[in-house]
Amino acid sequence: MCRNIKTLFNFEPPATEDEIQASALQFVRKLSGFNKPSQANAEAFDRAVAEVAASARRLLTSLHTHAPARDRETEAEKARERSKLRFG
Repeated sequence: MCRNIKTLFNFEPPATEDEIQASALQFVRKLSGFNKPSQANAEAFDRAVAEVAASARRLLTSLHTHAPARDRETEAEKARERSKLRFG
């Protein structure tokens, strides 16, 4: 799993369009193995990013939960603590 792809569901405030787009870009980069595609592959790469972002958007708007929304700053702090424990 790509470590740069963040969970976007059940946060307050909800995921922004930029976060969805960044997640889609990371996913397509991971699948394709390209950080930046060649000109010959740019159109297919960009189309894939747009399609993944659209799918992610649909998914996020259709999911439901009874759990309280998580706070972004609290979750970021937890991630920093886990990183500190793991990497020192």
